[in-house]
Formats: sequence, structure tokens, C-alpha cells
Amino acid sequence: MTEQTISVTDRAARRIGEIVANEPEGTMLRVAVDGGGCSGFQYRFELVRERESDDLVINQADSIVLVDPISQMYMAGAQIDFVDDLIGAAFKINNPNATAACGCGTSFSI
Repeated sequence: MTEQTISVTDRAARRIGEIVANEPEGTMLRVAVDGGGCSGFQYRFELVRERESDDLVINQADSIVLVDPISQMYMAGAQIDFVDDLIGAAFKINNPNATAACGCGTSFSI
């Protein structure tokens, strides 16, 4: 497994907290990398209530983000952020492993 850390910004942690506040107790955000998208890989975000034993657990400002081992390989050193600008509000992953990304920002290639 990689030693490079995946981090969550304070902005992202606050937004995750706002989202899970309306969900059942113990809800967490799972971030995963799936094959597909216009650049080869795409990020998937989902709310879950259970974690797997081999998940990376990132606890930032009382918000919990889970990343499975396969996704960790593609996201080593990445930073999960939340941006709110003129074109909209969304989670953004600043991934040093991505060599290209599509215009929408949800898919990437390595």
C-alpha cells in the first residue's frame, strides 16, 4: 500500500458535515475511483453507513471519508477539496497522479 496520504481540506470537511447532518447517524462519504468517464477513470462519491476493514479512514473535523485500497493506489497524495465558484459547487480532487482530465473535472487519466 502507498505511504502517500490522501487529505481532506477544511472546506470539504465542512461540506461533508453539512451533507451528512441530514442523514442517519454514522453516515460517511465514500470516495472511489471507477473505470469509465471520458478520460479513462472517474471519481465516485456515495454516502454509506458501513466501512470495510481495509478502507482508509480519513477523519477531518468530525467528517469521515472512506477510500478503498484499489482507489488509494490511484489517489495517492491527492487532496479532496470543495469548491464553490461561478460554474457551480462540487467536490474537487487535486490528484498528482492524473496526467490529464476532462473539461467537467470528474474523470481523469494516469
